[in-house]
Amino acid sequence: MKADDPCLLRGASKPCLDSISVDVEKLSLRGFLAVGALAAGLFVGASAEAATPPRVLAVEFANDVNPVTQAFATDAIERANAEGFSAIVILLDTPGGLLSSMRKIYQAELASRIPVIVYVSPRGARAASAGVWIGQAADVLAMAPETNIGSSTPIGAGGEEIGGDARRKAINDAAASLRALAKSHGRNVRWADAAVRRAANLTADEALAQNVIDVTAPSLPALLRKIDGTRVSRGLVLRTAGAQVERAELSGWKRILDTIIDPNIIVLLMSLGTLGIVVELWNPGLVFPGAVGGISLILGLYGLQVLPVSWAGILLMLLAAGFFGAELFIVSHGALALAGAITFVFGALILFDPAGENYQVSLQVALAIAGTVGLFFTFALTKAVEARRRPVAVGIHQLVGDRGTVRRGGFVLVQGELWRARSLAGRPLEAGELVEVAHVEDGLVLAVRPTDESGGPAA
Repeated sequence: MKADDPCLLRGASKPCLDSISVDVEKLSLRGFLAVGALAAGLFVGASAEAATPPRVLAVEFANDVNPVTQAFATDAIERANAEGFSAIVILLDTPGGLLSSMRKIYQAELASRIPVIVYVSPRGARAASAGVWIGQAADVLAMAPETNIGSSTPIGAGGEEIGGDARRKAINDAAASLRALAKSHGRNVRWADAAVRRAANLTADEALAQNVIDVTAPSLPALLRKIDGTRVSRGLVLRTAGAQVERAELSGWKRILDTIIDPNIIVLLMSLGTLGIVVELWNPGLVFPGAVGGISLILGLYGLQVLPVSWAGILLMLLAAGFFGAELFIVSHGALALAGAITFVFGALILFDPAGENYQVSLQVALAIAGTVGLFFTFALTKAVEARRRPVAVGIHQLVGDRGTVRRGGFVLVQGELWRARSLAGRPLEAGELVEVAHVEDGLVLAVRPTDESGGPAA
């Protein structure tokens, strides 16, 4: 204690000690109150958290991987992040699909701030081809009993194997990306490589035993209870026990769009569109063929915009439409229609880009459409030739040879009009009798003769 301490100067040590004791008591009281307030705040926060159950967004993904379903999945992931869900579960059942759409989905999974769970379900579901990447990119990959995963070898647009350097390039790229996803999530890297190179496939139990997946569960509630408290590879801890599950499904409009972008449907729509417009140009004023053709053509162009297409295929399809249209205006005796059918088949088969994508037009569908359109134009050509060979009839004389029905008062209904008529048989005409126009007499009177029901003149 210093010499100038007030307690020493006054020679009174007890009051100073009392003052120090009072200060210590005040500090202790303040500390106690602060600790109590902190404990009360933590208790209230814990109570509020316990009172609010976790929320999980379950996304129904039972479809091909394509631009429509990709937009649906990525929008669901963004929604789950924006609305504060505890986790998102993708209920996966897919045969695969487009590589470009697959990449966008698993990139959205990796960028998610909340845990992403992929659950291959229900029983009998599969995560094949592109579905393996979607599963391996998840924080938790689970499978229901009697499901399978694998078969991720890239194939060509027609379902055939890719050959030569293109095959090695595609397989090496795919294997490397799948190995990276498996390694970052602590799963079996060797199997990921085999799934691409050898199209390896596993059941749910086999996948769990080989560390390809993280867990198996018979239902979504059982899965959420089982993984609660699990710390995933990104350091996030799952809070899913007793969670409120909100489901997200494809809307009706997206289901329609998903149907439209089927390659076979696109080719059919393009064919109907071309056919309808050609018929409208051949017979202006019909309206219906032009309207149906225009709508079909627009929907087909939407599908072409969404899916990756080959410009060579598009040019061949346009050339086929030109051949079909020219057949109606140029006498080629069917040569242009045949050329259009052949061009159409080749154009349809190479219409979609084969660079690692497995969307293609069926050969049977292409042949059926080409044959139908070819037969239509052949029929139209036949009718046109018959019309050209028919003798020219001018004015009312074109009624000669037409048939009509006798009405009351000696009138005959021919071509929707009532005409005065007389019978060449020299007897009165009876109402309801079928007659044929023999010639037109002066005074616009039709000379008719009876016909039997077989369509020929009566004996």
